[in-house]
Amino acid sequence: MARGGRIEFAAAAAAAAAAAEAGAGAAGGGGRSEGAVGAAGAAPAAVKSAVRTVVLLEHFAARPGLHSLADIQHDLGLPKSSLYMLLRTLVNLGWVETDATGTRYGIGVRALLVGSSYIDGDEVVAAARPTLDRLSEDTTETIHLARMDGRSVVYLATRQSQHYLRPFTRVGRRLPVHSTALGKALLATHSDEEVRTLLPRRLDAVTEHTVTDREQLIEELAVVREQGYAVDREENTLGLRCFGVAVPYRTPARDAVSCSVPVARLTADHEDAIKAALFAARDRLSVVTRRM
Repeated sequence: MARGGRIEFAAAAAAAAAAAEAGAGAAGGGGRSEGAVGAAGAAPAAVKSAVRTVVLLEHFAARPGLHSLADIQHDLGLPKSSLYMLLRTLVNLGWVETDATGTRYGIGVRALLVGSSYIDGDEVVAAARPTLDRLSEDTTETIHLARMDGRSVVYLATRQSQHYLRPFTRVGRRLPVHSTALGKALLATHSDEEVRTLLPRRLDAVTEHTVTDREQLIEELAVVREQGYAVDREENTLGLRCFGVAVPYRTPARDAVSCSVPVARLTADHEDAIKAALFAARDRLSVVTRRM
């Protein structure tokens, strides 16, 4: 079974975070020990450190570039001394990078290595490669394999369009689940009540076409279940239409495949061909992922 990205990320960073918290305690001259709870010892502190490390790294991942200690502390609300020691430890380990002055911080190269390892070791991604290649050839358009992660979908693999006019894509990109064909195809494998639990009543508008009412989205998901595919009608990127299908190797599904095409190039015949190719790809992936 493919691994859970955030769980592994936390495990990989926990030791560094615990060391940073210990350093912060020493720097504070024996101040309060945030993890000291009776006989529990250092275990709760290690858990808190792991959580803080993941929060910090995800904060950097969502905000490219370098940021000052004051800005990071303001955004995350962590104690300044603990945050500083955590940052310095992660800099030493390569998870965080700093500028020449040592006062601004950003995501480090080790995060890229871990992300690449997740993709390289994922059984579904490996099994899907021939199908993605064939789908790319059959449609000549941009192809995505993505995984649902909370209220987002994350790209695991892409195949670029053969045309000059094509969307920009990258592995690791995170997009809202409600505004993408990938996400809607996956949401449709959940019950309406599960969708209500997951999503707020009002959804963020990515473009002027994004469905922002949860109940309207749920009505659309009923159509997705009936027709077997989802459509993003310029809801995530203006000028781009996407078609997506869930890969049903588990229920509810967690992975989906999509095809993106500029509306300027989308004809009725091309749309029919894309849908047929997606259904064929879904059927092939259902076979190769059956025991995963």
